[in-house]
Amino acid sequence: MTTINSKDLLQTAVTAIDNKHGDRIIALDMQKVSLLADYFVITSAGSSRQVQAIVREVKEEVQKAGGEVLNIEGYDRAEWVSLDLGDIIVHVFDEESRDFYHLDRLWFDAENVDLTSYLAEEVY
Repeated sequence: MTTINSKDLLQTAVTAIDNKHGDRIIALDMQKVSLLADYFVITSAGSSRQVQAIVREVKEEVQKAGGEVLNIEGYDRAEWVSLDLGDIIVHVFDEESRDFYHLDRLWFDAENVDLTSYLAEEVY
Protein backbone atom coordinates (compact mmCIF):
# COMPACT_ATOMS: atom_id res chain seq x y z
CA MET A 1 0.00 0.00 0.00
CA THR A 2 1.30 3.45 -0.93
CA THR A 3 2.15 5.66 2.03
CA ILE A 4 3.02 8.72 -0.02
CA ASN A 5 0.50 11.24 -1.39
CA SER A 6 0.20 11.78 -5.13
CA LYS A 7 1.90 15.22 -5.15
CA ASP A 8 4.96 13.86 -3.32
CA LEU A 9 4.94 10.79 -5.53
CA LEU A 10 4.86 13.05 -8.59
CA GLN A 11 7.82 15.03 -7.31
CA THR A 12 9.76 11.85 -6.53
CA ALA A 13 9.14 10.40 -10.01
CA VAL A 14 9.98 13.63 -11.86
CA THR A 15 13.14 14.20 -9.84
CA ALA A 16 14.27 10.61 -10.51
CA ILE A 17 13.68 11.08 -14.24
CA ASP A 18 15.58 14.36 -14.18
CA ASN A 19 18.48 12.68 -12.33
CA LYS A 20 18.89 10.32 -15.29
CA HIS A 21 18.52 13.15 -17.82
CA GLY A 22 15.12 12.28 -19.25
CA ASP A 23 14.17 14.50 -22.18
CA ARG A 24 11.03 16.64 -22.55
CA ILE A 25 9.63 15.74 -19.12
CA ILE A 26 5.98 16.67 -18.76
CA ALA A 27 3.25 15.82 -16.29
CA LEU A 28 -0.44 15.90 -17.11
CA ASP A 29 -3.10 16.37 -14.44
CA MET A 30 -5.54 13.60 -15.30
CA GLN A 31 -7.95 14.10 -12.39
CA LYS A 32 -10.63 15.87 -14.47
CA VAL A 33 -10.26 13.83 -17.65
CA SER A 34 -9.69 10.20 -16.64
CA LEU A 35 -10.18 7.74 -13.84
CA LEU A 36 -6.93 5.93 -14.72
CA ALA A 37 -4.63 8.01 -12.54
CA ASP A 38 -4.19 11.43 -10.96
CA TYR A 39 -1.15 12.19 -13.12
CA PHE A 40 0.62 10.94 -16.22
CA VAL A 41 4.33 11.66 -16.42
CA ILE A 42 5.85 11.44 -19.89
CA THR A 43 9.51 11.53 -20.81
CA SER A 44 11.85 10.19 -23.45
CA ALA A 45 15.45 9.06 -23.74
CA GLY A 46 18.01 8.79 -26.50
CA SER A 47 18.68 5.06 -26.17
CA SER A 48 17.14 1.87 -24.82
CA ARG A 49 19.80 1.75 -22.10
CA GLN A 50 18.83 5.23 -20.95
CA VAL A 51 15.13 4.27 -20.99
CA GLN A 52 15.92 1.35 -18.71
CA ALA A 53 18.16 3.48 -16.46
CA ILE A 54 15.32 5.99 -16.00
CA VAL A 55 12.88 3.20 -15.16
CA ARG A 56 15.25 1.69 -12.58
CA GLU A 57 15.84 5.11 -10.99
CA VAL A 58 12.13 5.88 -10.74
CA LYS A 59 11.46 2.46 -9.21
CA GLU A 60 14.24 2.82 -6.64
CA GLU A 61 13.39 6.38 -5.63
CA VAL A 62 9.65 5.71 -5.37
CA GLN A 63 10.28 2.71 -3.14
CA LYS A 64 12.73 4.71 -0.97
CA ALA A 65 10.05 7.40 -0.56
CA GLY A 66 7.47 4.88 0.63
CA GLY A 67 5.66 4.41 -2.64
CA GLU A 68 4.94 1.21 -4.48
CA VAL A 69 5.51 0.20 -8.09
CA LEU A 70 2.46 -1.89 -8.95
CA ASN A 71 3.52 -2.90 -12.45
CA ILE A 72 6.16 -2.27 -15.11
CA GLU A 73 5.35 -2.99 -18.77
CA GLY A 74 7.71 -2.93 -21.73
CA TYR A 75 11.03 -2.91 -19.87
CA ASP A 76 12.80 -5.50 -22.04
CA ARG A 77 11.99 -3.80 -25.36
CA ALA A 78 12.62 -0.34 -23.85
CA GLU A 79 10.66 1.50 -26.54
CA TRP A 80 7.70 2.46 -24.34
CA VAL A 81 7.88 1.50 -20.70
CA SER A 82 5.02 2.27 -18.35
CA LEU A 83 5.31 2.23 -14.58
CA ASP A 84 2.10 2.01 -12.60
CA LEU A 85 2.63 3.84 -9.32
CA GLY A 86 -1.06 3.74 -8.39
CA ASP A 87 -2.03 7.42 -8.55
CA ILE A 88 0.61 8.10 -11.20
CA ILE A 89 1.48 6.39 -14.46
CA VAL A 90 4.99 7.12 -15.75
CA HIS A 91 5.62 6.66 -19.47
CA VAL A 92 9.25 6.43 -20.59
CA PHE A 93 9.73 6.35 -24.36
CA ASP A 94 12.59 6.15 -26.77
CA GLU A 95 12.48 9.23 -29.01
CA GLU A 96 10.94 7.49 -32.04
CA SER A 97 8.12 5.89 -30.04
CA ARG A 98 7.33 9.10 -28.21
CA ASP A 99 6.97 10.98 -31.47
CA PHE A 100 4.85 8.17 -32.93
CA TYR A 101 2.39 7.73 -30.03
CA HIS A 102 2.39 11.38 -28.94
CA LEU A 103 0.47 10.86 -25.67
CA ASP A 104 0.63 14.59 -24.94
CA ARG A 105 -1.62 15.18 -27.95
CA LEU A 106 -3.88 12.23 -27.16
CA TRP A 107 -4.60 13.71 -23.71
CA PHE A 108 -4.72 17.33 -24.94
CA ASP A 109 -7.58 18.16 -22.58
CA ALA A 110 -5.47 17.40 -19.48
CA GLU A 111 -3.72 20.36 -17.87
CA ASN A 112 0.07 20.48 -17.81
CA VAL A 113 1.60 20.51 -14.34
CA ASP A 114 4.31 23.10 -13.71
CA LEU A 115 7.41 21.03 -12.96
CA THR A 116 9.83 23.94 -12.60
CA SER A 117 10.40 23.42 -8.89
CA TYR A 118 11.02 19.67 -9.38
CA LEU A 119 13.72 19.96 -12.02
CA ALA A 120 17.38 20.69 -11.37
CA GLU A 121 18.68 23.92 -12.79
CA GLU A 122 21.26 23.27 -15.44
CA VAL A 123 24.46 25.24 -14.97
CA TYR A 124 26.93 25.48 -17.81
